[in-house]
Amino acid sequence: MLIEFNVTNYRSIKETQTLSMVKSKYYDDLEEKNCFDSDVGSPNKLLRTAVIYGPNAAGKSNLIRAIHFMQSFVLQSHKYQEGQRINTMPYALSSDSRIKPSEFEVFFIQDGVRYQYGFALNSERVTEEWLLACPEGKQQRWFQRVYDEKTQKDSWYFGSKFTGRKQLWQESTRKNALFLSTAIQLNNEQLKPVFNWFQNRLAVILPNVPINLQFSIDLCSSEEGKDKIMEFMNAADLSISGINIELKKIPVTPEGLPPDIPQELKEKMVKDLHEKGVPLISFQHRDDENEPVFFNFLDESDGTRKLFAFAGPWIDVKAKARVLFIDELDTSLHPLLVRYLVETFHDSKTNPHNAQLIFTTHDTSLLDHVLFRRDQIWFMERAINNATSIYPLSDFKARKKEAIEKRYLQGRYGALPFIEDLRS
Repeated sequence: MLIEFNVTNYRSIKETQTLSMVKSKYYDDLEEKNCFDSDVGSPNKLLRTAVIYGPNAAGKSNLIRAIHFMQSFVLQSHKYQEGQRINTMPYALSSDSRIKPSEFEVFFIQDGVRYQYGFALNSERVTEEWLLACPEGKQQRWFQRVYDEKTQKDSWYFGSKFTGRKQLWQESTRKNALFLSTAIQLNNEQLKPVFNWFQNRLAVILPNVPINLQFSIDLCSSEEGKDKIMEFMNAADLSISGINIELKKIPVTPEGLPPDIPQELKEKMVKDLHEKGVPLISFQHRDDENEPVFFNFLDESDGTRKLFAFAGPWIDVKAKARVLFIDELDTSLHPLLVRYLVETFHDSKTNPHNAQLIFTTHDTSLLDHVLFRRDQIWFMERAINNATSIYPLSDFKARKKEAIEKRYLQGRYGALPFIEDLRS
């Protein structure tokens, strides 16, 4: 479960920006549908979804990139070689920010325990890293690492509740790697819930990156999974009566692959093509005489192809109580379908494990008091210095049944593009 995400000095984000999934105590509308008990005491209730609006180039995609960067660095930093540069991007429009570290912090719940984990870094090294845990509601600082520029060394703190081979894990942590990532590789058991949250609970679909079809293909390997995919797709009135996936083995040799691919990867690709094959997907429809007609995957519409690719991750996220960040959910999807997908997160019957969804969109038809609470609606815009800011609708004194879409398009909440008239 996600409680809060903070990011500082990353891409278009200069000052610390916060996205909170904590239910506001000032609103009780849609509480049964759109909120759930956290089971950790504080915070008491969390939101199931959050939607983010704003003009193009406001920084919405950068927020998604920020949580993805944090996830990737946690999962991969132990692989960094000595001297390997970290691919972070500080805010570039300020000479002061360009030399400061980027900072990422997340509050979350895993296995009934609330955690606060974060780190700061530049392109050369991790400058700070910290982890606090609250088992049984009592906050404990497990570790903290701070780089001292004067001594050019890290100073370390380990709390009494953090146990194990601390000196080994500390000495094994390179300057361009996280202590969390390193300690996990060296069999630390106490940090596994934290690492597992990033690995198994957090899912991010980046902007302009095709959704991996493999999730949906794998789900179709069983009849039960295939039925779930069809149910998901037919909710969009696609009238699909069947899905067929055939694995076609392709004879290829390492010499037939591009020369710039490493030999080891070539051999794996050849083995996969020989043994597993390439999946050929087709959808079954019915003609006017109720006879089956199959259409190749590439012959289907963009929306149908996206919905199939999206079905597997969507079903997986809700089945495993994951937190899904997705940029531009409405791309190639009808507004009514987007509304339906969001409603499946709000319904405890279709989302019994309290998965969470955070997404960006330009579809203002979703802005109403029937679908979202005011604390679920967020806006992003760029200030005069072109730095991104994010703020919730609940910051405004909006009436309970205010016409939110109308007010937003009128500029009541900001986060609108400035369009210059070019006709004159």
